[in-house]
Amino acid sequence: MTPLLQTKQLTGGYGDFQALFGIDVTVGAGEVVALIGANGAGKSTFLKSVAGLLRAAPSQILYKGAPIGGLPAERIVGQGIALVPEGRRLFPSLSVEENLRLGAYCGRPGRWDLDAVFGLFPVLRERRHHPATALSGGQQQMVAIGRALMSNPELLMCDELSLGLAPVIVREIYAALPAIVAGGMSAIIVEQDVRLARQVSSRFYCVQEGRVSLAGESASASDEAIAQAYFGVAA
Repeated sequence: MTPLLQTKQLTGGYGDFQALFGIDVTVGAGEVVALIGANGAGKSTFLKSVAGLLRAAPSQILYKGAPIGGLPAERIVGQGIALVPEGRRLFPSLSVEENLRLGAYCGRPGRWDLDAVFGLFPVLRERRHHPATALSGGQQQMVAIGRALMSNPELLMCDELSLGLAPVIVREIYAALPAIVAGGMSAIIVEQDVRLARQVSSRFYCVQEGRVSLAGESASASDEAIAQAYFGVAA
């Protein structure tokens, strides 16, 4: 079967700085894949390249078998790929509801609308008219996830959902993941917490200095092998 997403020798970076050196990643339909690695490994650069925020050669990123590398970000969203960015990146002048509605601008049909998002995160319904950035960090993360879901993606890419949040809030947010992907949605989860990443995914890719250092089944990979791939040293 044709993968939902496939990158082939993906390179990328910022100006003269190269951050990715030939990344090969495959995501199947309905699959949750984790991307793990230390700070600066290239995980966010990978997501930004897929999302159209960084340029890539067309043939380096295939979506449903068609080349999409280098397409504008708005066209990527329209084709069914949504990014929950690191740091949430909410619009501070807009309310919770207005931030959510912006996610639906591409008009893709699907099960995710305001009521569905409020059903997933009931606290957002109570605060729908509050400024988005007046919410707690965990609630802001819920808004960021909801905004991405409002575009009704087939592939949801989440960049460091746990960053800066208390463990109890992280558990609450990740507890929503099964309901999010229950309809057959695929997801790429970028996460520094290796244990958590392995818990929520079926497969993983470990990235070190812009290259895939290890890939495998999340449940069966050894801690020693992951430590070696993550840090470049033996456990």
